[in-house]
Amino acid sequence: MAAEPPFARWAARLEDHLDHLLPPADAAPQRLHAAMRHAVLGGGKRMRALLVHAAGALLGADEKRLDIPAAAVELIHAYSLVHDDLPAMDDDDLRRGKPTVHVAFDEATAILAGDALQTLAFDHLATADAPAQLRVDWLATLARASGADGMCGGQALDIDATGTRQSLDALQRMHALKTGALIRAAVRMGALAGDADDAALARLDTFAAALGLAFQVRDDILDIEASSEQLGKTAGKDVAQAKSTYPALLGMDGAKAKLDELAAIMRDALAPCDERADALRALGELAIHRSH
Repeated sequence: MAAEPPFARWAARLEDHLDHLLPPADAAPQRLHAAMRHAVLGGGKRMRALLVHAAGALLGADEKRLDIPAAAVELIHAYSLVHDDLPAMDDDDLRRGKPTVHVAFDEATAILAGDALQTLAFDHLATADAPAQLRVDWLATLARASGADGMCGGQALDIDATGTRQSLDALQRMHALKTGALIRAAVRMGALAGDADDAALARLDTFAAALGLAFQVRDDILDIEASSEQLGKTAGKDVAQAKSTYPALLGMDGAKAKLDELAAIMRDALAPCDERADALRALGELAIHRSH
């Protein structure tokens, strides 16, 4: 019987690492630092950070070294959520089962907290105890994933499309940027820590691209089928905002069939790998079957 993936241990390492990396809440400016900690600590699936560790584990990377990109990816993800929840964006008041940052503090503090989390992520990579070329590769990977050709571009496309009916191709492109880019970056950064060759990077990118899309398809399904209590965020927002979703374009059965298709792509991408890929396989299954 295969061993259970060490997700709880990796998540605990991440929480400890982030706790030490973030500014103390009682240090000036206290309100900003408290908001940063509110956004990052004590919640969330930690999917992207776990992907860093899982990809690194496949290639034998050192866990302590993987803590660095895992924390950086999580900081970027947290910053994106803080800004996405703002009234000018998705206008939400619940995240990870607690008030969003602009509700718990105020809009100006939320904007500054997001900005500070983003810059902290890049500072952490730039000054890490790791070879110079690896740090450059990490920085370039994360910068591309979070910029106009990645997460920010996807969010812009999402805003532009609100209230309109998108084609399936347009929807998939939007989510490949908004959700998928950071997931692909997480896998790549973990693999780079293990000195992955081009063939391994290409195979893992295929896996990560399918996982990122599966994550979003499942998100769209849960927005309809799950409650706010289950999700830890407001359910039914997509329908209320007249957004195009996979269930809206494909029907619920079609969206679930799309998940099956993506699961097969992930399995095929990892088929040449041994049991060291089991953690990645488990995260792929989690993306498909998660309930929140």
